[in-house]
Amino acid sequence: LFLGYYKNEEATARAMEGGWFHSGDRGVRDPDGNFEFIDRLKDCIRRRGENISSFEVERIVNDHEAVAESAAVGVPSELGEDDILIVVVPRGGDFEPAELIEHCRGRMADFMVPRFVRVVEKLPKTATQRTEKYQLRDQGTVDAWDREAAEKASK
Repeated sequence: LFLGYYKNEEATARAMEGGWFHSGDRGVRDPDGNFEFIDRLKDCIRRRGENISSFEVERIVNDHEAVAESAAVGVPSELGEDDILIVVVPRGGDFEPAELIEHCRGRMADFMVPRFVRVVEKLPKTATQRTEKYQLRDQGTVDAWDREAAEKASK
């Protein structure tokens, strides 16, 4: 399978628990035996009792014409569990978070619609070009547009 994580025996032991390799990926198998990737377990978001795939939120957000790429992460909510923060790299020009939220509302369940939107020039990436979501979680909602605050202000 593999020899282990480089200089990280603890991570290797966790991944090989019970003699099986635990990838940390979450998926489903269809009736034909094919697997569909849902999300990395550590990237799943728990909001109001619902498990939300960050991958699915990103897929819908990335369908918006003004979005070049995005990353969805859970951020602590004052109500417990998480709220959803979507970090967006726009294609250029003016970017309106409220317009993105309307795009999301028509394509996903209400509990999946992000509360926070942060616009950035680029996402933090690893050498293999995977988004470093832990950095986005660590930054929290600093400089993020808040959908709930905007809705309250418009009433």
